[in-house]
Amino acid sequence: GTLRGLAVAGARPGHLAEPGRIMGWLNQLLDATAQPALGSAVCCRFDPATHLLTWAQAGHPAPLLFRDGTGRALTSPHGVLLGATSGAAYEQADEQLRPGDLLLLHTDGLVPRRDRDTATGLLLSLASRFTGARTAQDCVRTVVEEFGEAPREDDACLLVARV
Repeated sequence: GTLRGLAVAGARPGHLAEPGRIMGWLNQLLDATAQPALGSAVCCRFDPATHLLTWAQAGHPAPLLFRDGTGRALTSPHGVLLGATSGAAYEQADEQLRPGDLLLLHTDGLVPRRDRDTATGLLLSLASRFTGARTAQDCVRTVVEEFGEAPREDDACLLVARV
């Protein structure tokens, strides 16, 4: 929540900063705090006119793209954990989305007690169930039904968006 607040505070009306630049700002802010802190984050910007998604990450799981009954993790641009390296640069990537695509963003605590590759595989295995979902909210329900009852060692957050 704190990083999100800092990111929003750094955004200016009428000015859409590049996701990689926002990550750099957040890293500088964490680096300047009195108490050392680390955090992972993903920052996405979607242009509804062109359906172009531009995104950057800092040690965070890649967004998952579901299209035509299959899913895949987006290829992650380079980005270290926020607060880990002073002056770190954050690359960004573009992904052309299509109407009907489903984008799933999540924290690593969503699928408990799993390494990142296994967690990604389990989420991608839900592709056929997402195909029949009428809304993004239905997709959230599917994920909660699958993983909601499991005990967690970390926080869990999920965002689903349909283009």
